[in-house]
Amino acid sequence: MIETRGLRKSFKTRQAVVDAVRGVDLDVAAGEIFGFLGPNGAGKTTTLRMLATLIPPDGGTATIAGADLLGDPAEVRRRIGYVAQGGSTWDDSTAREELILQARCYDITKADATARATRLLDNFQLSEFADRKCRTYSGGQRRRVDIALGVIHSPQVVFLDEPTTGLDPQSRAHMWDEVRRLRDEGMTVFITTHYLDEADALCDRISIMDHGEIVASGTPAELKREISGDIVRVGLPVDALSAAAEALGSYKLETYAEGVRLFVDDGAVAIPQILRLLDAAGVPLGTIELHRPSLDDVFLTKTGRSLRES
Repeated sequence: MIETRGLRKSFKTRQAVVDAVRGVDLDVAAGEIFGFLGPNGAGKTTTLRMLATLIPPDGGTATIAGADLLGDPAEVRRRIGYVAQGGSTWDDSTAREELILQARCYDITKADATARATRLLDNFQLSEFADRKCRTYSGGQRRRVDIALGVIHSPQVVFLDEPTTGLDPQSRAHMWDEVRRLRDEGMTVFITTHYLDEADALCDRISIMDHGEIVASGTPAELKREISGDIVRVGLPVDALSAAAEALGSYKLETYAEGVRLFVDDGAVAIPQILRLLDAAGVPLGTIELHRPSLDDVFLTKTGRSLRES
């Protein structure tokens, strides 16, 4: 449904040229939720805006729902929906008015537009306040209106840019249900996020982006399996990090703000040894935790830093 090869974009500043996207290759299958994961500033939104025809690429090729991004951007726009990070509802209009107007912009008849709006208001659980001004909606309700606007014309692909940023946990969980429902109805969903739990729980496949490049791609389970064994996290005072790293030098480890991560074959065997080494070196121990690899550990392995810290 989406295929890109060597997609690039640079921006000129007063000081230099910034390479925001550096030769991105993507393959997104029809009917899947595809996650684009990375820290703020990694190039996710720039890539998304290129795929949505909002900014032109500097190089590379892309096809979306069978339409050529560079050769026929108008046809791409007809086949996609796009939900921006900042939202698109107007304070003085109602959700029903917004949806009907959006449908009419796609040459949908007024009767059909009204029917579609009613159906989406019901699907997104917006019916009871559909005729109230948008200024009265909560953040989660407005975000649901945003997504309904993005799919009212029944696109083959919908792009969602950070759809749950700023939402409370209950609204986030409800949004996940709506995204899954779109996938179940046959739509391909391309979602950017910097939430690790969101990517892990929601996405069929993900690509991790850092500094404008793809550093890893696959299902969440596949990427986590690339890191064999267990992860031991040791919480330490900041002034003890260097001493701990020296004492545990026989292990593969990474330091982070609150301690060190150690990649071990068997955590149950390694933890007593780790405790003995730290005790012998006189390093004060804060906490110690054993867990299976996470997407943050994948990011750490690929980039040398934690996505959470980024």
